[in-house]
Amino acid sequence: MSEPETSGTHPGQPRPLRLRDALLRARIEAADRTGVVVDLRDAEVARLEILNDALDPLFAQVPEQIDLFDRGISQGDTPRLWIDVVAHIVMGRDKRLYRFVQDSRFGRIVLAESHDTAVIVEAVTDYVARRMIEREHAMVIPPEPKPAVAVPPRRSRLWPFVFGFILGAAALFGVAVLAALRSW
Repeated sequence: MSEPETSGTHPGQPRPLRLRDALLRARIEAADRTGVVVDLRDAEVARLEILNDALDPLFAQVPEQIDLFDRGISQGDTPRLWIDVVAHIVMGRDKRLYRFVQDSRFGRIVLAESHDTAVIVEAVTDYVARRMIEREHAMVIPPEPKPAVAVPPRRSRLWPFVFGFILGAAALFGVAVLAALRSW
């Protein structure tokens, strides 16, 4: 490697390197080592950026007070275009197929797959609409339930009849006893 440049004020002292220059050199070295992999990853990122640009009109229509969506491209081992916390778009094995997936507690669900950006934009539009409706339902305060008016339990008509019959029989028995005692 070549010697670092020296500043004009202090000969012999190395000039501090800028981080941007160091990152550029590191990327060039990584590209030399893994040229094909980097080219494929760059192609994936480029296709995801194209899709991200195609989604701009959709997200321009989302009201600013709705903060459900955090769109952006993450550049890791597998580049992803994030729509929100649980949904993202990744490239398929052939690096031309868009795969729109959602993470759930039961695993990853594929919402749409296509080579065409218009199909994926339509799927993302449907997803955004569903998420906004879910948010509306979650934000609605349900009205307080009115206390239920207690309906008095329906009483049986048999027990009053039995009670009246016994009371009547006892009264007749009492009148008969009194009549018998007077006649003595």
